[in-house]
Amino acid sequence: MVVHGEVHEPVGVKATLKFEEESSSTNYVSIARISASQECWEKMEGSFNLTTIPRRLVFYLEGPPPGVDLLIDSVAISYKKTEKSVSSTIGGTEGIISNYDFSKGLHPWNPICCHAYVASQWSGFLDGIRGNSGENYAVVSKRTEHWQGLEQDITNRVSTGTVYVVSAFVRVDGNVQDQVEVKGTLRLQNTDGSTHYNPVGSVLASKEKWNKLEGSFSLTNMPKHVVFYLEGPPAGVDLIIDSVNISCSGHKQSKEVKVTSGVETVIKNPHFEDGLKNWSGRGCNICRHELAAYGNVRPLNGSYFASATGRVHNWHGIQQEITGRVQRKVLYEINSTVRIFGSANDTEVRVTLWVQEYGRERYVGLAKNQASDKQWKHLKGRFLLHAPFTKAVIFIEGPPAGIDILVDGLVLSPARKLQAAPCPKIENVLYGVNLLHNSAFTCGLAGWSPMGSCRLSIQTEAPHMLPSILKDLASQKHISGRHILASNRTEVWMGPSQVITDKLRLHVTYRVSAWVRTGSGGHGRHNVNVCLAVDNQWVNGGQVEADGDQWYEIKGAFKLEKQPSKVTAYVQGPPPGVDLRVMDLQIYPVDRKARFEYLKEKTDKVRKRDVVLKFQGSNAVNLLGSSVRIQQTENSFPFGSCIAKHNIANEDFAEFFLKNFNWAVFENELKWYHTEAEQGRLNYKDSDELLEFCEKHKIQVRGHCLFWEVEDAVQPWVRSLQGHHLMAAVQNRLQSLLSRYKGRFRHHDVNNEMLHGSFYEDRLGRDIRAYMFREAHKLDPSAVLFVNDYNVEDGCDTKSTPEKFIEQVVDLQERGAPVGGIGVQGHISHPVGEIICDSLDKLAILGLPIWITELDVTSENEHLRADDLEVFLREAFAHSAVGGIILWGFWEMFMFREHAHLVDADGTINEAGKRYLSLKQEWLTRVNGNVNHQGEFNFRGYHGSYTMEVDTPSGKVTRSFVVDEHSPVQVITLNI
Repeated sequence: MVVHGEVHEPVGVKATLKFEEESSSTNYVSIARISASQECWEKMEGSFNLTTIPRRLVFYLEGPPPGVDLLIDSVAISYKKTEKSVSSTIGGTEGIISNYDFSKGLHPWNPICCHAYVASQWSGFLDGIRGNSGENYAVVSKRTEHWQGLEQDITNRVSTGTVYVVSAFVRVDGNVQDQVEVKGTLRLQNTDGSTHYNPVGSVLASKEKWNKLEGSFSLTNMPKHVVFYLEGPPAGVDLIIDSVNISCSGHKQSKEVKVTSGVETVIKNPHFEDGLKNWSGRGCNICRHELAAYGNVRPLNGSYFASATGRVHNWHGIQQEITGRVQRKVLYEINSTVRIFGSANDTEVRVTLWVQEYGRERYVGLAKNQASDKQWKHLKGRFLLHAPFTKAVIFIEGPPAGIDILVDGLVLSPARKLQAAPCPKIENVLYGVNLLHNSAFTCGLAGWSPMGSCRLSIQTEAPHMLPSILKDLASQKHISGRHILASNRTEVWMGPSQVITDKLRLHVTYRVSAWVRTGSGGHGRHNVNVCLAVDNQWVNGGQVEADGDQWYEIKGAFKLEKQPSKVTAYVQGPPPGVDLRVMDLQIYPVDRKARFEYLKEKTDKVRKRDVVLKFQGSNAVNLLGSSVRIQQTENSFPFGSCIAKHNIANEDFAEFFLKNFNWAVFENELKWYHTEAEQGRLNYKDSDELLEFCEKHKIQVRGHCLFWEVEDAVQPWVRSLQGHHLMAAVQNRLQSLLSRYKGRFRHHDVNNEMLHGSFYEDRLGRDIRAYMFREAHKLDPSAVLFVNDYNVEDGCDTKSTPEKFIEQVVDLQERGAPVGGIGVQGHISHPVGEIICDSLDKLAILGLPIWITELDVTSENEHLRADDLEVFLREAFAHSAVGGIILWGFWEMFMFREHAHLVDADGTINEAGKRYLSLKQEWLTRVNGNVNHQGEFNFRGYHGSYTMEVDTPSGKVTRSFVVDEHSPVQVITLNI
């Protein structure tokens, strides 16, 4: 066939079947496709199978654009009977995978860049592994990447609009200690040359047994090729497969159900097949290019790419308006491929969304990457719009003026809802047992080896160096004075090491503990830390500043969530030439459940009090034995979250926030760079609206923050100021904000992160920090003024130890600063209760209330995230010095760190959110009982609001009361 008309390049031609079923449903299946031109006849070939006969079956040829004639010659469809065992088909209910049980070897399966063979009862099974079906299974070996596996092309056996159900039995073999993920995936190769990958299903597989992988998929558009494959285990691990089935679920996908096939996109003309239609230049010129434009630059996908040229600002680029094609409260994912021209240095390229909301405009960063003039780079990201908007434009920007941006496609699609990973099974863990061999060095250097070329030796410490360590009863069990000395160190990373790969378990939190000091060759304190070399990654196990005068304790923690091939624990840090001494290095799994039982008892003492209810009035006579039911309606302990102007406009977000939190902090709306981005142009509109929202709903609010000491967080116009000009700006900031909001914010973080930055102190002198506190107190005496910093609670940062935080507060107080509270941010990765408690204990010496001000924990697995969140919440709630806990967000895509959310983007409460709500319920008192001989009812309850119902001779009487926290016993008289 050929085409004729206004066409200058090959166009797609398809052969299609139209099925009309007895149920009146209609289905379309692509049989074959080619690229046809005007120059010569092209031959099209394809095939199809039928297992059931539809009411009507129509074959037709289609494809060229409107206005192009299609010339057809010699159409033939021949019949060939197939064996029933090779079933599979279009529109039927039998499996569409050929050779699903590997009874015919590997045909038509194909290993992906690896090796595969079929094991059977005739050729021999792997040792100890029989087939799940009893006869055959495939073994995929010599895998060097996680994506390598076994694939089968199913293009001619699937159709659009149909739901397919996938199942397979899998297991793994090789160097693997725990369960690993095996995934089913579709690879969709489109007619424009682009490739998309759709996850179908996954399962945690092990060496011990067969596990069933299950999933489903549906295609909204038919790509050129559809390939199903199994993948996932780490490199070096063999994948074993049996009984792979894909079958039609028996119904057509409803139009109301949104299914993303990987080729659906909000963007029109995403790969520039229709020239530059729908695209425009944002302050610059744009062009479309065919193969080998810009010298030797070739498109990565398809035949075209676009360029943005003549750029005179970094925000100039190519854009497309997508108003009406994106919706709020829907999660989208972005994929683009870019490169630059006009610079040999890599520079950042960004995808940005401009949104016109009611009353303001906002820029949302979607994706970014360092782009090169040597190769194409991928941009990937996600976004969620909470607030109503009237206009939306997506554009690509970033490089400096004069540099061209080249774009090889931009795809924006509703994000796939991925199935949450199951709760990991953690078995056979010996909690509290040190993983390290010979940690007391009773067997010399057995088990230990030098990291690098340093020299190790065993030494015994002089008794006078140990008393401070032995004050700790727990340390007395281990400390003998024997330690390891690392000398002849020529690199920072050199020190004693031990391989612990086979002793570690995935998803288990390990505590790290060690005593260290430096030796000869150095003066002053040096950073020393316990590290873990996990394959090619460096993991921090805790650090401390140490010198040679005494021993210093390192406290840290870590957790592995992916199976490594090698893990080496080692101690490092001092400069080359400085000796390093290490004593009692321990790495052991933490028994959280045992700690929780202790914390429940501690919480009872700290957060509850004894209550005596005395009854009086006409109904109080003859109450002896009457039934009393107590229900706490609200715990008065402050639980809060940060909020922002744009997400509080999401009704679902606002509802969850108001229902589950009683305090708030604004994410950015009160920060100086938001309220005065340009000098002299004040913008308090967003903070005004947020504060009014909180006051309307009786939510208490923290002010964050008056100043930010880290230079990168200071807006450019302030960074340009010096001397009295900067001082005047500081004074104006204090006067402007505090006079406006006097008495409305309960707290203020005065100068954020003073342990990690020194912008104002460097320019205005040591006393500027105390000055900020003094002036803030004068302007708003009712607000409690806080210091606020991160990494104080986990032992991972020598800049922000509890001791340094205490020194900072004492110095401020000596300078007259009215410091009223300590803000511990709580951005933590591997919380260990004892370490958190130790830090809080040290800070409590100051006698100031401690608030957890920005809590988030992160883990891709929401079950592990829930466990980590529970550790921190229980520890903080049980500590008498902690006055409140503020989360740094709770909704997906509105979090400082990824995988920290409690609520998914679509409003689903995940396992972390359920754990938070469960703890909130646990910390409410419910009591039933009877009135005693004194006409009283006694109970012990959490501080907060209560309702009581008592049976009296004249009927049930309900009353409300409040339990406060000011005395051990509270007597409450109720008139009934």
